[in-house]
Amino acid sequence: MIKTNQPTAYSRLAALPWRDIPVRHTASTSAHGRRESRSIKTCAIADQLGGTAFPHARPAIRVHRRRKPTGERETRESVYAVTSLDAHQTGPADLAAGIRGHWGVENSSRHIRDVTFGEDASTVHTGTAPRAMATLRNLAIGVLRTLGADNIAKTTRAIRDEPGRALPILGIKIERPSAHDVGPGARSPREVAGYTKPNTD
Repeated sequence: MIKTNQPTAYSRLAALPWRDIPVRHTASTSAHGRRESRSIKTCAIADQLGGTAFPHARPAIRVHRRRKPTGERETRESVYAVTSLDAHQTGPADLAAGIRGHWGVENSSRHIRDVTFGEDASTVHTGTAPRAMATLRNLAIGVLRTLGADNIAKTTRAIRDEPGRALPILGIKIERPSAHDVGPGARSPREVAGYTKPNTD
């Protein structure tokens, strides 16, 4: 996906002759109180658009999305992407599905970073620190999802309330104390760890 935070690449893609290119695929859905339609166009990238801006890219893609929430005005948005796959490897419908899936994952992660981790309220705004913090938040979300957490907010609260829950995630195993390690005559921490008193005889 090429976004406006990549202004050079974005402007080059937006400047392609999309008006002259026919729509290759359309799809529409109606759910969650809104109607949404998407159309996709593809365009072979000219040599002058290659090089460092789009290494190994073949077609450029434009997805035009129209959304109409119930009782609200329609919004329109065009997004651009490039892919290294050629027409023999994937079709417009597959490209549209892939981009929509990317949107879903990205929007979900963005929502979690903001609501659960308070990203928008962060006071970190200078240098590369904001990107580094976003990367760490994404890493935490990815680890929790890999471990099967369906509700990231609930899992995060559980770890916050009982930090020891995070240790197995980091590969740290905690040994539970045995009956010999508690109460009168309990072994010292050094003895529990396997240390013994030196022989003074």
